[in-house]
Amino acid sequence: MTLTAPESRTPSRTATRTPTRTARETLDAAVGFLRSIQDERGWWQGDLETNVTMDAEDLLMREFLGIRTAEETAEAARWIRSQQRADGTWATFAGGPGDLSTTIEAWVALRLAGDPADAPHLRRAEEFVREEGGIERSRVFTRIWLALFGLWSWDDLPNMPPELIFLPPWFPLNVYDWSCWARQTVVPLTIVATLKPVRPLPFGVDALRTGTAPEPFAKPWTWAGAFQRLDVGLHAYARKPVGPLRRLAMRRGAEWILARQEADGSWGGIQPPWVYSLIALHLLGYPLDHPAMKAGIAGFDRFLVRKETPEGTTRMLEACQSPVWDTCLAVTALLDAGVPADDPDVVRAATWLLDEEVQGVRGDWAVRRPDLPVGGWAFEFDNDGYPDTDDTAEVVLALRRVAGVPVEDAVARGIAWTVGMQSADGGWGAFDADNTRELVTKLPFCDFGAVIDPPSADVTAHVVEMLAHSGLTGTEACDRGVRWLLAHQEPDGSWFGRWGTNHVYGTGGVVPALVAAGVSRHDPAIRRAVRWLARMQNPDGGWGEDIRSYEDPAWRGRGESTASQTAWGLLALVAAGEADSPQARRAVRFLMDTQLPDGSWEEEPYTGTGFPGAFYIRYRLYRMTFPVSALGRWVQEVGE
Repeated sequence: MTLTAPESRTPSRTATRTPTRTARETLDAAVGFLRSIQDERGWWQGDLETNVTMDAEDLLMREFLGIRTAEETAEAARWIRSQQRADGTWATFAGGPGDLSTTIEAWVALRLAGDPADAPHLRRAEEFVREEGGIERSRVFTRIWLALFGLWSWDDLPNMPPELIFLPPWFPLNVYDWSCWARQTVVPLTIVATLKPVRPLPFGVDALRTGTAPEPFAKPWTWAGAFQRLDVGLHAYARKPVGPLRRLAMRRGAEWILARQEADGSWGGIQPPWVYSLIALHLLGYPLDHPAMKAGIAGFDRFLVRKETPEGTTRMLEACQSPVWDTCLAVTALLDAGVPADDPDVVRAATWLLDEEVQGVRGDWAVRRPDLPVGGWAFEFDNDGYPDTDDTAEVVLALRRVAGVPVEDAVARGIAWTVGMQSADGGWGAFDADNTRELVTKLPFCDFGAVIDPPSADVTAHVVEMLAHSGLTGTEACDRGVRWLLAHQEPDGSWFGRWGTNHVYGTGGVVPALVAAGVSRHDPAIRRAVRWLARMQNPDGGWGEDIRSYEDPAWRGRGESTASQTAWGLLALVAAGEADSPQARRAVRFLMDTQLPDGSWEEEPYTGTGFPGAFYIRYRLYRMTFPVSALGRWVQEVGE
């Protein structure tokens, strides 16, 4: 399916409302709504929507483990059906093109749920799958799920030997060359792929096959070609491995997996390593009532979102959860809106954040930074093994503005840990330092998105802004971060947004950071960014950027206006000294006009990113926290 960017920027589909509030009244209404959804324990957490592969794979995992129930199957199937589009496909984000692998997994899950193969909705899905090349052209992960049930041959999948666990951190292709989310997935998959289990289903997938021949090998002198030929050798070794070495590798892999299980039963607080770790341990003989298995299965309950619909209850599985991230952004938003620093809601949130500080746990980040003291915050409720620099920076920015709570020690530890996680080039990645070896991306196995965690503009900007507001402007770490950001500005004046969509997010983060760090508002880099935002502003006054911009530059800065992306553009303009510009006033008017009567905003497009080009997220609180921050800062600068 071919899609092109629009000739002109797309206005918002949000119903325009006759403004009855001033900017200050709009802000106050939004603050009231944000307060109303705070949990009594102090945190905020919005539902985190991704795509139906989460729900399909959950059903398949439960089928494999023998624990799938009729009730949860029916609820998940209702959700999956509700997300199918008129053309029979499922997408990876709202409004996006049909996705081959997502559609295949949804089809298999619905067949598992009892939908007949000749049902019209499955027939439409079949047609799309065959048009796109069939399961032969699906991603490796989809074919792994099919192989678990005898619907694809293990021999036709890339081989990942469990002996990888023995490679030292300095050796290429060791598990710490992968990003934290990828390594936690790869290690259990080496065990699963070695044991090659098959548990047949009562149906086949011939309707989704085309007989398409495999892609020919790349030239042998390319990395891709070399690894394809290495894979042939690994398959040969897998048939006759060194027995004692393989058995030791399997045992070491199990120990590695068990050591990384979180308090809530998850692995990394995210779905992919979680499901594969459970399957790997199960195949190694761990019974369902083993504490690790029991906690892992039960932990999914917290990640389920159930809703009542006319068709019955639906059951959506969140790929991860964002309470720390949502809470620190909400605190900053309230403070930007003029809420007092000792407000009870703010204090309650700050107290909860202090309790979430990672202490006493040296995660995988310590492999590259063995002498760095523990500190920082993670994204989820329970993810002490993987704090990240992005959350830590935003938590510190929030906590340092709170009154009446002793935050100094935690803030100091967070700053020290984050500074110690700076990469050699001066930028910051999210979870690891210097996780930049691109060799692993050339492996045949790696067709599922980002598998390394190099520095990015958005994360580096948040850290630089945190350092600047902590009185560390001019320090070596801050100056190196500023130089990194200036060196990575795109030719059009924007910055790439790794964890948010996309150049609007990157630019909305970098401009305030550079100005806070002492870069003049008249600096050419800031002026280029302002001009880019002006060019990209939609006729309705908002900003939007379609997720397709990650793969098609024609979509860069273009898309349906949303509240969160409009707020990012406005944040940049206010920081650049453009709060009273026509562009900023039009953005404020957009937020005023599209606010709902309850003080909230709604947005259907996904504006968050998991893996660029592969996996995207709708953060349900982005529509609130960023507009409140942006309006708050604008009102402080301009008033009405």
